[in-house]
Amino acid sequence: MNETSSEAAEGPGAWKLQDAKARFSELVRLAGEVGPQHVTVNGKEKAVVLSAEDYRRLRGEPMGDALVRLLAEAGLDDLDFEHRKTRGPVRDIEL
Repeated sequence: MNETSSEAAEGPGAWKLQDAKARFSELVRLAGEVGPQHVTVNGKEKAVVLSAEDYRRLRGEPMGDALVRLLAEAGLDDLDFEHRKTRGPVRDIEL
């Protein structure tokens, strides 16, 4: 882990920019193994390096894809919905 004073800006998982640049491979490895790595510039946090898995989890997936998958897997093929007839101006929309 990056715990020597020349590497750590403010404890484990914190890197000064010059150290992060010089030891980028280690920074990326630790982001995957330990968790997010914080990069500081002039003592102020400027960036966080995340594993791809953490990034995907935080970003989430587009709601449309999740909804389509949920409905497709729900087994509602034979379900009928009752609805009133629509009156008035109706426009066609593309879904």
